[in-house]
Amino acid sequence: MRIRMILFPAIDILDNKAVRLLYGKREDVTVYGAPVDMALRWQQLGAEYLHVVDLNGAFDDSAVNRRALIEVVKNIDVPMQIGGGIKTFDKVKYYIEEVGASRVIIGTACVTDPALVDKACAKYGSKIACGIDSKDGFVAIKGWVEKSALTPLEVALNMKSRGADTVIYTDVNRDGALCGVNLEATAKLSQQSGMNIIASGGMATLDDVKAVKKEGIYGAILGKSIYSGSIDLKEALAIAKG
Repeated sequence: MRIRMILFPAIDILDNKAVRLLYGKREDVTVYGAPVDMALRWQQLGAEYLHVVDLNGAFDDSAVNRRALIEVVKNIDVPMQIGGGIKTFDKVKYYIEEVGASRVIIGTACVTDPALVDKACAKYGSKIACGIDSKDGFVAIKGWVEKSALTPLEVALNMKSRGADTVIYTDVNRDGALCGVNLEATAKLSQQSGMNIIASGGMATLDDVKAVKKEGIYGAILGKSIYSGSIDLKEALAIAKG
């Protein structure tokens, strides 16, 4: 069992603003300010890794937030993983080689174009992660608006066979709702896949941080909880490192 867990403060970017969505719906949005300001805030509180999502990329395959993403990377000293609408090798290459992302998250393409994962992992290795979003037990794609016929474990094992070793696992039904992480499903995926699983969706209290750590899960993303104050990031980081 891992002694140390990585916590990833989340910055979701929609129309060049840092936001949080309830249940992944773009109409249920709360705006928190400039993405770079949020990035610096989390870094100053001790974050060692940031999780950034380009929501316009996920919803519309739009590059409207590209400048905001570059600004974040240029102004922080900690590594950052980026996801949202990454469906081509050129986009993977751009974020890693030009923007400077430490890790790129391929989501929908893990289901619709697994050959992209082959190519990306062959070139970039551990800089490639897979985003698996679960909705009612099946993998949701295209910004969570479509549901596939595949289970999270099926997709995870397929991606593992192609060279990926890290999965960001989101329970869409819990994301942004502060109702607690789906610990059973996350721990099961971690155990059955043997991959580095980053829990996402529903992290609500320090007890959730303790529970995820106890299960030996690689990491967890903190979103609405650190924006609303239900989780104190400094306290959470102390638990994760302890």
